[in-house]
Amino acid sequence: MICRMVCVLVLVSLVAEVHAEEAEVVIYGGTSAGIMAGVQVRQMGKSVIVIEPTDRIGGLTTGGLGQTDIGNKEAIGGLSREFYRRVRSYYADAAHWRWQKPEQYQDGGQTTTKSHEDAMWTFEPSAALAILQGFVDEYELRVVYGQRLDRREGVEVVDRRITSIRMEDGTVYRGKVFIDATYEGDLLATSGVSYVVGRESIEDYGEKYAGVQTNGPRASNHNFMEGVDPFVVKGDPGSGLLPMISREGPGVVGAADGRIQAYCYRMCLTDHAENRVAFKKPEGYDAVNYELLFRNFEAGEMRIPWNNSAMPNRKTDTNNTHGFSTDFIGGNYDYPEADYALREQIIGEHLRFQQGLMWTLANHERVPEKIRREVSRWGTCKDEFVNSGGWPGQLYIREARRMVGPVVMQEKHCEGREVVEDAIGLAAYGMDSHHVQRYVTVDGAVRNEGNIQAKVSGPYPISYRSIVPRSEECENLLVPVCLSSTHIAFGSIRMEPVFMILGQSAATAAVMSVENQTSVQGVDYRLLRERLLSDQQVLDR
Repeated sequence: MICRMVCVLVLVSLVAEVHAEEAEVVIYGGTSAGIMAGVQVRQMGKSVIVIEPTDRIGGLTTGGLGQTDIGNKEAIGGLSREFYRRVRSYYADAAHWRWQKPEQYQDGGQTTTKSHEDAMWTFEPSAALAILQGFVDEYELRVVYGQRLDRREGVEVVDRRITSIRMEDGTVYRGKVFIDATYEGDLLATSGVSYVVGRESIEDYGEKYAGVQTNGPRASNHNFMEGVDPFVVKGDPGSGLLPMISREGPGVVGAADGRIQAYCYRMCLTDHAENRVAFKKPEGYDAVNYELLFRNFEAGEMRIPWNNSAMPNRKTDTNNTHGFSTDFIGGNYDYPEADYALREQIIGEHLRFQQGLMWTLANHERVPEKIRREVSRWGTCKDEFVNSGGWPGQLYIREARRMVGPVVMQEKHCEGREVVEDAIGLAAYGMDSHHVQRYVTVDGAVRNEGNIQAKVSGPYPISYRSIVPRSEECENLLVPVCLSSTHIAFGSIRMEPVFMILGQSAATAAVMSVENQTSVQGVDYRLLRERLLSDQQVLDR
């Protein structure tokens, strides 16, 4: 009996060891930030593992967001710029133009910069995936697919340092420094690091665009026609509200709330008959979910509610616009803190809503004929996202958790009224939030609320202290995506080129932390800046 017990214990120990891996830097999240972080670690000669919870790397960069938003392209350097250089090289190959000739493609002005013709800024999802996979192959980057963090007790922290993380299947990853490169911030949250979800008030940081925004010049952006009735039976409040309208009031102007800006899918569509998959009515379709769309048309809206940005090969990056579009307003409030099962449910609801919307626009008799005729020319692509009928697997998680670190990036930084002195990259896009809620006005009409489109002063630096936790909370974690920022500032920072920049900078700091045996907060910024500049990062305006 004793021998048998010993043998069993030895076997258990061996099994546990088989399921344990170790690297100097462990990255959770194979987003564009995560991949660039991994490449940088490899360039600096250290071992690294990238853990991607899904079966596809690149996040939104390979998930349909082919229209690069940044503002000033001169702000993009390092590996991020190298990615866009490789996009240009990719399309310089005639073999990659199957559905149109290169000279037939016009993108609306995003393709190249004026002073640097070395990059291209629009691309197909499949092209982005091929390019990022090229980085992985070139640098022999270890990427593990399909493993999700055990968010209940899967992070071991000893003396303010993460020693290991465990996946749902029991696999353990040990490292010296960890990077959370997810859109959700799951590793930072499970590690006990402080974070927020939702909007700050105007009073919290003195931001004029903070909190609820039901009035002012921006309240009319992407909104309904005047007088659209919100009730199931027009004019009858007792009949209840139509779907996707808040049953609470909008809140006090400028007040904080726990709501986040809406999510959608960035669709890759085509009008090429040989490559087009017609929009299909999803299972469980219910026209009541689109009653507000119908009523908005009946109130005088005659525009197609999409923003179709041209991509190569007669494809698009299609985004939300106008009052009722692809954003599933209010459908994501629970997503950041939800367990995996609830997240899958929320993701499914977003997909069905958007699939139903596209079928409705193309086919429903209450949609104006001119719009039906145009939308029905389009469909998803046979050669993109081939295992899901052309629909992306990556939901556009515009905002989830945001860490609270030593420095919180704010509106004043975006506007250049205060400039940080420990830059690790630049952002340059305007402060941009999609709508946060849909509510009923005192006049009994439906309105959207939360859209912000405000200018920045130009490229501005992002603080190193915004991607590290407070030292008393964790000493070996870096967070380049769910960084320390207010809702308003995050609306400017949250662009894929910037996430790549921050991923590279985070990885550089991680390696320095390993080499100098110091906390991430203790990394010498002068040496960090020197290395970032040598790697062609752009740090000064």
